[in-house]
Amino acid sequence: MPKMKTHSSAKKRFTITGSGKVRRRKASKGHLLTKKAKSRKRRLNRDAFIKSCDMDRIRLLLCR
Repeated sequence: MPKMKTHSSAKKRFTITGSGKVRRRKASKGHLLTKKAKSRKRRLNRDAFIKSCDMDRIRLLLCR
């Protein structure tokens, strides 16, 4: 049986850290940025982590 392929869209959206957590980008930073406050845009720059309830699903997509 051939190897399972990594899910391509998940590969582009998530990264696994050294400690095993899954990092993601925050939403609302793609467009229409002129009306958003500077502080809000700065806060959206920071990475977020996947919640534990979704962790198994995301890891399955990434580690096939």
